Amino acid sequence: MSVGLAIDHLEELWPAKLRGARIGALLHPASVSATLIHTSRLLEQQDGRLFKLAAFFGPQHGFLGQTQDDMIEWHGYTHPRLGIPIYSLYGEHRAPDPAMLRDLDLLLVDLQDIGARYYTFIWTLYLAMEACEAAGVHVVVADRPNPINGVTTEGPLLDPAYRSFVGLHPIAVRHGQTIGELAQRFRSEAFQKCALTVLPMSGWKREMWFDETGLPWVMPSPNIPTLETAVVYPGMCLVEGTNISEARGTTRPFELFGAPFIDAAELTRDLNAQGLSGVYFREHYFQPTFHKFAGELCGGAQLHVTNRGTFRPFETGLTIIRRIRERYSNYFRWKQPPYEYEYKRLPIEVLLGGAVEDFFPS
Repeated sequence: MSVGLAIDHLEELWPAKLRGARIGALLHPASVSATLIHTSRLLEQQDGRLFKLAAFFGPQHGFLGQTQDDMIEWHGYTHPRLGIPIYSLYGEHRAPDPAMLRDLDLLLVDLQDIGARYYTFIWTLYLAMEACEAAGVHVVVADRPNPINGVTTEGPLLDPAYRSFVGLHPIAVRHGQTIGELAQRFRSEAFQKCALTVLPMSGWKREMWFDETGLPWVMPSPNIPTLETAVVYPGMCLVEGTNISEARGTTRPFELFGAPFIDAAELTRDLNAQGLSGVYFREHYFQPTFHKFAGELCGGAQLHVTNRGTFRPFETGLTIIRRIRERYSNYFRWKQPPYEYEYKRLPIEVLLGGAVEDFFPS
């Protein structure tokens, strides 16, 4: 059974009270229909019928997904065919400012999340809701599946003292919610005066993984090429907070990890002896084309998820870092700030949403 996306049923789902509204739309490359039509095209078809399309917005990596690496800002521009502004929410602004919202009645958000607190698209939604509440702009969220299912949660709740752009509200690392459910939670717990409408999916069940939805996979960002990447990401993103390569600059980011000082055979024996569920570590070597250790030969491993139902990515990520830190203490280092607009706290603390000593005792 295929899941029906809200964006494929705009005409029947669009509230009557919002017909004729001047709208902006927050989109990225994975904002597509079940037949791979980009949401911007679907909105263009309804322009002048359901609403008046006035602006686009884009999150981290750009409206077109044009920025490869993390922490690379992009600048807004004018849509070449429609002549309307495309505003960047990952640069000078991470939330719409009043000028961007001045001529809008409504902001439509259609973003594919991947189910992990560190993934910034949900925080762009959060900041957009905050700005829209202040400006009196209605928010409409087109719901989409959580690709790593809506049942399993993992990891600690964010400590509010460690708020950042990779965690602005107390949710678990693997949160188990859809973007529409998160919007409802944010409104209930943080923005109670925000006018919010969630356009529902049909046919989605909480236990579904993305490859069970019947929907096509489109990379939501350049380093999440596959569903398999999304499955490991809630743990392997922690490697970003270290001097270990998370294999950006390869074709398997986050599934591979390593460094020039690691003995791959030794490390994989160690990790496979830890008894982690649903995963096997295979000795692997790689040369990143960019990012950490670009052009250098790294020894490490590839994670092979053998049972995604029992696999716990956050526990796995912690274990990998703990074993490397202990085994290669002369080489291992915590990455230093800045990281995602945080200039004081260690990146690993920003990712964990808490003090490093609570997870990695000295």
